[in-house]
Order: sequence, then C-alpha cells, then structure tokens
Amino acid sequence: MQLTKDQIATTNGPLNTHESNYNHLANNLSASGINVDALVKKVADFQVAVPSWALGAGGTRFGRFSFHGEPGTLEQKISDVGILHALTRTAGAVSLHIPWDTPTDYEAVKQIADQHGIVFDAINSNTFQDQPGATLSYKHGSLANTDEAIRAQAVEHNHEVVRIGEKLGSKALTVWLADGTSFPGQRSFQKALQQTEKSCKEIYAGLPADWSLLIEYKPYEPNFYSTVIMDWGTSFMLANACGDRAYTLVDLGHHLPNSNIEQVVATLMSKGKLGGFHFNDSKYGDDDLTVGSIKPYALFLIFNELVYGMQHNAHNPDLAWMIDASHNIKDPLEDLIQSLEAIQEAYAKALLIDQDALTQAQENHDVVKCQEILQGAYRTDVRPLLQRARLSTGGALDPIGAYRALQVRDGLIKERGKHTVATGL
Repeated sequence: MQLTKDQIATTNGPLNTHESNYNHLANNLSASGINVDALVKKVADFQVAVPSWALGAGGTRFGRFSFHGEPGTLEQKISDVGILHALTRTAGAVSLHIPWDTPTDYEAVKQIADQHGIVFDAINSNTFQDQPGATLSYKHGSLANTDEAIRAQAVEHNHEVVRIGEKLGSKALTVWLADGTSFPGQRSFQKALQQTEKSCKEIYAGLPADWSLLIEYKPYEPNFYSTVIMDWGTSFMLANACGDRAYTLVDLGHHLPNSNIEQVVATLMSKGKLGGFHFNDSKYGDDDLTVGSIKPYALFLIFNELVYGMQHNAHNPDLAWMIDASHNIKDPLEDLIQSLEAIQEAYAKALLIDQDALTQAQENHDVVKCQEILQGAYRTDVRPLLQRARLSTGGALDPIGAYRALQVRDGLIKERGKHTVATGL
C-alpha cells in the first residue's frame, strides 16, 4: 500500500480553522522576535528513523498479541514506514535489525525505499539471541564472553551487519550488548569489561572510513545483577577507547528511575560524543511506551539540551534519531504516529526557548526567570506549527485522523490477511 498526496489532501478538508490557528500563533511568536518560517522549516526537516522491528505488535515475557495485517516481509515493513512518512512527513528513514530483517533482494528493497522517499539509517546487530545455524551460543555472553571463539563469532556478526548496511547506504552500526550477570560472583567485572573493550575495538577496526559506531547502554535486563555496559559513562569510555568515530547512544528507557537524562545529554554533547538517540517513554523501567505518553515535560527538557547542543557543540556529529518502542495493545502504526507527533512537538517547543534570555537569567541567578522561560515555551500550543510543517511537504493536518479516514489498517488486512506475523519480535 502506498498513500498519495491527493489521498491525504482529501482528508485535510477546508483549511480555514488551521489558517486561523496558525496565523494567531505565528503573529504572537513573531511579536516575540521568533522567525516563524525558519522554525517551521526546522520542524519540517526533522526526520526520525522507524526501526524495522516496530512495525508489528510487540510483547512481553508473558505473551504477544498479534495485530491484524502485520508486515510479514522486509518489503512490507518499508512500505509501512512509507505510510507513516506520507502522513507525517517526518519518518523518512528506517533502521534495520539484523538478522531479523536481512534483505534477500537488495535491489528490490532499495527500490521500494526510494518509492516511499525512505533512506536507511543506522543498522543494528544482534548478539543477545542465538540465531539459527549459529555454531556457538551466547547464553553466557557474546562480546564479553570468556570464550575467545564466541567473542570472535559475535565480532564477525557485527562485521557482516556492516557489509549488509553498506549495500543499503547506511552509515552507522548500533551495538546494544545484553552481556552481564544475574548472580554475584558469576563473572569478573573487570575481565568482562576488558573483553568487551577488545571486541568493540575489533568491530570498530572493521568499519568503513565514513561509518560511525554507536554504543548503547542499559543498567539491567536481560541480566538483573549486572550489565557490562551499564551506563552512559561506560559507553563513553568504550567509545573513547575505540576512536573518533565511536559514540554513545542514549535510549530514554535505559536509565535507572529518576535519572537526569537531560544532564547526560548535555555532558555527552559537550564532549562531542553523543551519536544517537532512541525515543520512547516509561513509568517503571524500559517500558518502551509511546513517546511523550508518560513524561512529556521531561522529553521537552531533554530537547532543550539537544537544541542547545546542536547550536553550540559543532564538534558533535549530526545525531541518528530513532523511535524504539513496543506496541503491545495499540495499532503499531497509530502508536508510531503518536510518537512522531510527540517528538516534533517537544522539538518545536524547545526551539521557542529564548536561549540568550535563559543564559542571562542563569548568569544573574534568577531562578524564577529561568523557570518562567522554560515553562513559557512548554505551555505554548505548537500544534499549528506542526500542521503547517506537514502541509508544506504534502502531509496530513491530522495524521491519526487521516489514517483512520483512509482505512489504512483495513487495506493492509485485505492485502496481507489477518494472521500475518511481523518478523523479529
């Protein structure tokens, strides 16, 4: 299925209400010295990758409830990303997970992506599961395993993932390491870290000269006593050990409760070592919920630091943005649309912050003024700006409404059937 601009335009209907709301907001913002046209363009240009594993229903350790019309092939997954991009105009990339979504026909996959205006973002390896045909098991770890042969197998898998990514035009490899322990005394912490560093250096040495290595971290799960790359500091240390093109990747769910993620972001960007960002939301742990559904103000504060960093830390690379969520009970495409909207909204609000005024208030120790500046931007209803950004590029005023009006899920069910199951999860 491929949505056309004409189809989407029919769902937008008369634009009178939008024009009125947009003009009212634009006039107010212009009076405050904000270049509204430039702001809308920044929002329109902001693109977030959709991971190939997120197009189907997710699940938990206890079960998975499939969603009708799920994409059963990589080609269908890319088409689903195309639907998201057509509606929102901000989902212009896909991030593949290997081996769940290894292409069988590279030219066909690239052709479908081109038809939808989709590019291939960072590619993800998998050493947290034993794969069919694998000689050795990752039951007791992969890049940190005590067995040199198992570590070599894990390193070679990452090299193979890079070769796959090269064929598609990706420029970054994301490594998330599940290695760790569930019981005290199970492993030597120091040896596990040393072996991981050695493995990461071997992976890095095999990267093309124009590629980056993104090292993810997580404090727990699937192991619950220790994780080798447990926090941003460990990832930062490993990235420094690997080289200039190795960076830390921040996932919003990969922190202990009440962690100050915006400070983590600020610290990494000041050092030029923030390479990627995974969006989701959580209440208790790595819940992988819809972005902005639980802690929207925290997301805004994080974007404040991201925007500041993009403006003031030129030595930090352009970031790889991606949604990393699990859709256990929602239609996956509707869930992703909501996440994309929340990301754009937080970004737009952060762009409204008068950074010069904030800096002056900070230097004058005017704590009340600092809070007023931040909350003034946060309380602004920026949805007309997002609508204008989508309209300017052929998207939908109301992506969820358009998705339902065009009966996209029904169309996918007719194409694929009720009992298809997405590859991967």
